[in-house]
Amino acid sequence: MFQIIPAIDIIDGNCVRLTQGDYSQKKIYNENPLEIAKMFEDAGIKRLHLVDLDGAKNKKITNVKVLETIASNTNLQIDFGGGVQSDDDIRLAFESGAKQITGGSITVKNPELFEGWLKKFGNEAIILGADARNEKIAVSGWEEDSGVWVYDFVEEWIAKGIKYTISTDVAKDGLLQGPSLELYKKMQAQFPDLQVIASGGVSSMQDLEDLAALNIFGVIVGKAIYEGRVTLKEIGKRFF
Repeated sequence: MFQIIPAIDIIDGNCVRLTQGDYSQKKIYNENPLEIAKMFEDAGIKRLHLVDLDGAKNKKITNVKVLETIASNTNLQIDFGGGVQSDDDIRLAFESGAKQITGGSITVKNPELFEGWLKKFGNEAIILGADARNEKIAVSGWEEDSGVWVYDFVEEWIAKGIKYTISTDVAKDGLLQGPSLELYKKMQAQFPDLQVIASGGVSSMQDLEDLAALNIFGVIVGKAIYEGRVTLKEIGKRFF
């Protein structure tokens, strides 16, 4: 079943959204992330993408209390990212209730460590973050382009055992101008056994329909929900 995975992005304990990963383009939607998480769960949502934006900037988990609070007060399956840069960080995230960890910058900057986590925790628990700008991997909160072709990058990690990837087209993120269907179409065609999770640009139910038609694993939806472009009721009627 095509998975609709809402995103909660955290800065200073608040639920926010950025535009194209730009911290100066921050909008606070709610000061109580648990309230939002419970709203998702009540609507029939099973999975949550929780991002510690302070952690991404600080290069260590910063908003662990938010993770703990949501994990202990809901049954949502949380995939957590942002600032997971060390063995201590990943242990803390799992101990605090994360079911999966998404590695982004670390997959480029310290691939040996990330590969070690993949071997230790297994490919159900570790998600590859393959965020791209112009089909090149973007790292460090999308502030740096690595120059690595996204398809080569993904192929390399599949060979090491990766099963899930979240791929955000940075150029689309937060703009509500539609997702990068071509990117996901190519990824699905090249790597049919990979569980591809699309992210960035969703602005309507039609976008969700278009992504579902690609037979990918799921999609992360953020601003479209918070801005009322798609409602949880509509999502529930179509996908649950």
